[in-house]
Amino acid sequence: MNSLLRTLTILALAAVPYLSSAQNAPAPAAAPAVEAAKTPPPPPAPSLEQRIAGLEAAIANGDPTAALKDAKGAIPAGLTTPTVGVAAPGHNGFMMICAALVLFMTLPGLFLFYGGLVRAKNILSVVAQCFGLAGLVAVLWWAVGYSLVFGKSFDGTLLGHVFGGSEYFFLNGVNSAPNTDYAYWISQNVFSMYQLMFAIITPALIVGAIAERMKFSAVMLFMLGWMFLVYFPMAHAVWGITGDMNGVWNAKASIKAIDFAGGTVVHMTSGWSALLLCIILGPRIGFGKKAMTPHSMVLCAVGTGMLWVGWYGFNAGSALAADGIAAQAFTTTTLAAAVGAFTWAALEWIIRKHASILGFCSGAVAGLVVITPAAGFVSANSAVLIGVLAGVVPFLAVVYLKAKLGYDDALDTFGVHAVGGTLGAIVTGICATVDANGNLATNLKDIVGKTLLTEQLKAIGVTLVISLVATAILAFLVKALIGLRPTEEEEARGLDISDHGEEGYSHNS
Repeated sequence: MNSLLRTLTILALAAVPYLSSAQNAPAPAAAPAVEAAKTPPPPPAPSLEQRIAGLEAAIANGDPTAALKDAKGAIPAGLTTPTVGVAAPGHNGFMMICAALVLFMTLPGLFLFYGGLVRAKNILSVVAQCFGLAGLVAVLWWAVGYSLVFGKSFDGTLLGHVFGGSEYFFLNGVNSAPNTDYAYWISQNVFSMYQLMFAIITPALIVGAIAERMKFSAVMLFMLGWMFLVYFPMAHAVWGITGDMNGVWNAKASIKAIDFAGGTVVHMTSGWSALLLCIILGPRIGFGKKAMTPHSMVLCAVGTGMLWVGWYGFNAGSALAADGIAAQAFTTTTLAAAVGAFTWAALEWIIRKHASILGFCSGAVAGLVVITPAAGFVSANSAVLIGVLAGVVPFLAVVYLKAKLGYDDALDTFGVHAVGGTLGAIVTGICATVDANGNLATNLKDIVGKTLLTEQLKAIGVTLVISLVATAILAFLVKALIGLRPTEEEEARGLDISDHGEEGYSHNS
């Protein structure tokens, strides 16, 4: 018993220091309370309904953030869904295919279409000019062009009435995230490449008017200046989010015009510039004195088929999504091209007692040109009417006006693209309807079907002034610096040999 008491006493005395330390120790519960006060609350989690709405927005090509906004139109801090700020695979895939189709229009569609229409000694010169422009314009687009057209940092300045901005120089920040100024569901880098293909084909169209008689070096120098003085300003004005003629999306646009896929931006600029340039350049040697017939209507017809197929990327792709508007543009494009080809050939049958392959090709391209500004804005019935007009009006320009005035538009760029593009801009102002494209109600609901035609005529006037003045300045400048034409001997021998040291066809095999 005594031994047990002694043991308990020793253990009690040994525990005293530890009890004293425990009493003097700070309270451990206070620190977590302070830390909790410093930690911000977690961001709100989106509801299942909001997440589903984000997916539905991708299907409907709508705003993925719409379901996240509160009554004041603001998004609570940190609230997001996986669909915000990313491209939708379907829309992105569609736009990549459309971009490839538009490039297919130039390489090889346009150089086969134009190449078949020139004489055999000049086919490679047409191919080289198309390839050369593809390279030149791609470099310009990467360096400054995309930003000058689709940027907006110059908005509010005097320069902003001409160009968009400098924020995307060298494609800075142009990555796989969408630029929601233009499209919710496609990557900005895909959008930029799609628009590059438009920038490539537009100056290439001019080649048709000056074919067989303008030096390669002169073509490249002229087009370098033309992109800055004509294409970049016009594309910004009509399609840029801050453009002065972007009636669909810029509520502050001074001219509330519409152009779905390039009636003014592509066809009018290239066609009217082509007319003036071919007049300044002068006719081909022997023009009007000897036959200058196409060397291969087969190549021309193949090229036409490629242009028609590629044009679906041109027009349907301009919806910037695989949606109902793209489907409408696809439909109207088909109808206008087919009716245009049939109408042109029918006129030839009536007047000349035969329908030529060249007539079918010219009519198809004319139908495609005239429907371009209207494709996503008009009904199928309007597209048929547009096809008839496309088969008649450009036909008259090519067959009668050209002969009457005597200009040497070698491959009828003016008759088809300038006349057709101008006609298209006019009929778009007459036939556009909100029923075909609900976006027309965003900023134009008060003028569609009323004064929209007046706005279209204003845009036509601006396009004519910019295209003709810039072309005159550049043509005379290039003529003074390096000359526009080869020597008579070089032109007679053919530009394939004189400019490129090659022949399109070998006669030794």
